[in-house]
Amino acid sequence: MAEQRSDGGANLNEAIRQSLILVLAGGRGSRLKNLTDTEAKPAVAFAGKFRIIDFALSNCVNSGMRRVGVLTQYRAHNLIQHVQRGWGSFRAEFDEFVEVWPAQQQTAAESWYSGTADAVYQNIDLIESHDPKYVVILGGDHIYKQDYSKMLEHHIRSEAAATVACLEVPVDQAREFGVMDVDANDQIINFLEKPAEPPELPSRPGWSLASMGIYIFNRDLLVEQLRRDALLEDSSHDFGKDLIPYLVPKVKVMAHSFSKSCVGLDTKNEPYWRDVGTLDAYWEANMDLTHVTPELDLYDPNWPIWTYQVQRPAAKFVFNDDKRRGYAVDSLVSAGCVVSGSAVERSLLFTDVRINSYSVVTDSVILPRADVGRKCTLIKCIVGPDTVIPDGLEIGVDPELDAKRFYRTEGGVTLVTKEHIDKLT
Repeated sequence: MAEQRSDGGANLNEAIRQSLILVLAGGRGSRLKNLTDTEAKPAVAFAGKFRIIDFALSNCVNSGMRRVGVLTQYRAHNLIQHVQRGWGSFRAEFDEFVEVWPAQQQTAAESWYSGTADAVYQNIDLIESHDPKYVVILGGDHIYKQDYSKMLEHHIRSEAAATVACLEVPVDQAREFGVMDVDANDQIINFLEKPAEPPELPSRPGWSLASMGIYIFNRDLLVEQLRRDALLEDSSHDFGKDLIPYLVPKVKVMAHSFSKSCVGLDTKNEPYWRDVGTLDAYWEANMDLTHVTPELDLYDPNWPIWTYQVQRPAAKFVFNDDKRRGYAVDSLVSAGCVVSGSAVERSLLFTDVRINSYSVVTDSVILPRADVGRKCTLIKCIVGPDTVIPDGLEIGVDPELDAKRFYRTEGGVTLVTKEHIDKLT
């Protein structure tokens, strides 16, 4: 859990109480294709029982930061319902809350959010009503474990006006991020949003310093800059594209290395942070959890991932005949699942999944309430929620046929949803 006092003697606990966290959770996540047809990316299921947003919210709670606004917009019903059910137990009299702040067209323009900075700008009245000294801004659609209190401590001790969390990434991946140059004291001296030629780290050739989209601002500066940016017709009203590059030459903007606040960091590996915004990345991140020692530790009692879940019975495995044995190996099987006389290998079954007799499921992610019929073969698949796979269907065996019937990624993962199956029948 979060430390309570900084080494320099500053009262970190008081600073935490003076902080407001804003979780930007309004994005669609269109690269996840059919998985986000009916809900926003932060609400997509992950790791068997969680939703993507649970990781950011758990980081908040575990860091001791319990004044949280969740900004929603696109297809927000499921996300709002999840936050209300799973995160609505805080005590208002102690000024603790996790609240949903839906897009309300609160400005004179009466527009929906047009960028990350605009999303925050449209909630300035709410921000000021809570009178924070520091505002922490983060996305609700990434998988990682971070102690935000350590980043806040760094922000205070360095006397920064703003701080950007950063991650070292290979140069070929850095083109998708905001990339920064820093001086010897980690002050940002240049910030480039998605550059074609990312600058490399002098200390680590072939790698660049990328923004994680996590920011800490002194409140007065943030409000001032949001109001300034809102008046600019040529601005995209985005933190990475507009506000941070504008501030870098004018005030002290610090880079905070994720390695200094990453929870459970193994010295043998890079700090764990995943953008599961594509189907291949989503599949890979879920598959990693089936390994003997996954990069992401979900079993750490000192940094639990919290969620709301329907109470279901334990998973069940039935039949033990030579030709009809129900089992799962190198897999995660969630509550409410029934594996009936079928083989499940290197797969992840979400809540209330049923695998019927004589089927084989390998290297697959089966989302909640899916039902796999008898004598089916599924290899390297993502099966969407509430999808019923007809008896005898083979997926992952013939790539050309899969591409005609379903959606097949460049990485060879086949997405199968209820809509795909409806077109077959």
